[in-house]
Amino acid sequence: QIQLVESGGGSVQAGGSLRLSCAASGRAFETYAMGWFRQAPGKEREFVAAVTSSAKGTYYADSVKGRFTISRDNAKNTVYPQMSSLKPEDTAVYYCAADRLGRASYSLKEYDYWGQGTQVTVSS
Repeated sequence: QIQLVESGGGSVQAGGSLRLSCAASGRAFETYAMGWFRQAPGKEREFVAAVTSSAKGTYYADSVKGRFTISRDNAKNTVYPQMSSLKPEDTAVYYCAADRLGRASYSLKEYDYWGQGTQVTVSS
C-alpha cells in the first residue's frame, strides 16, 4: 500500500491559481492511477481529475476542463493539479486518491487509498 499527503491548498482570489501536490510514499507508485476529488460544504465528494498510471491519459470533470491540468512525476512520487482561473465554486477540500489497478476512474469507489485532504478557498 501507499500513503498520500496533499499540500498546496490555501486561500486565493477569484481568477488566481494554485498548484496542489500529492506526495506518495510506498511501493510501485508508478503502477497506480491517481485521481483528485473535492468536497464542498454540504455536498457529496465529486470527481475533479485523474491521470493513468502511464500518464498517457488525463480526464477532467466538465466543471474544471480547460482550467485545471493534472500531471504526475513518477520519479518524484508526486501528482498535482495546476489550477488556474479559479472560481468561488471551486472552494472545497481537495483529496488525492490512488487506484492500484491503474484505471483512472471517475468513481471514487474505484480508489483504494486516500489522503486527508487540503482546503482550497476562492473568494470573489
